[in-house]
This record gives sequence, C-alpha cells and structure tokens, in this order.
Amino acid sequence: MSTLPDHGHELIPRPEHTPEALRAALAAVAPGRLAEMQATKDEAFAKAVEWQSVSPVQSWVLRWARDIEIARRPDLSARFERAQSGLEDEDPALAEQALRELTAVLDEAMKAARG
Repeated sequence: MSTLPDHGHELIPRPEHTPEALRAALAAVAPGRLAEMQATKDEAFAKAVEWQSVSPVQSWVLRWARDIEIARRPDLSARFERAQSGLEDEDPALAEQALRELTAVLDEAMKAARG
C-alpha cells in the first residue's frame, strides 16, 4: 500500500492496483461489497478473454480503486452519501445539484486513485 496523502483522515492507506491489494482494502473498509467485487472481477476477466484485451481488467481495477478511495476517506464517503440521497429529491434543482456533487466526488476519487 502506498503512503497517505495530505488531504485528511483516511481509514487505510491507498492500495496498490492489484486484485489482491484491492480486495484486502475493500475487506477493511466495505466488507459487505466483497461479493459484488468478486462478481465484477469474474465478468471483467471473462470479457478480457472473449475480447482478447486487458481493457476490461484495467477498467475493473480503476472502478474498484475509485470506490475504495471513496470508502477509505470519510470526507469523500460523507459527500458521496449526501449526494446519493439527494438524487431522489422532489425539487429538480436540488436533485441536479446532488448529481453535480456526485459527479464531483467520483471525479475526485478517480483522480486520486490514478495517482
């Protein structure tokens, strides 16, 4: 696992981009999602074989690195949860604001995960 950046409290260090490291990190911050991770990993590897391309595996790694980034950082996790809950707001302006915030959180997490 890599060293911690300076942007605040983190539950665990950012994991390396290997299936084993990502699984260990997810087990620490969101163990309830391990079955989902395994299912999407199986799909990605099957597509990689079918397509004769590593791109599905690379996408799987980045998706889980992003999701783990959110889960390991309470600041991002709280923003993510607030934004998700706002998506169903009856006020279209508030729902749109929640969508923008959700997009910002996902973008920030992806940027951090890519390092």
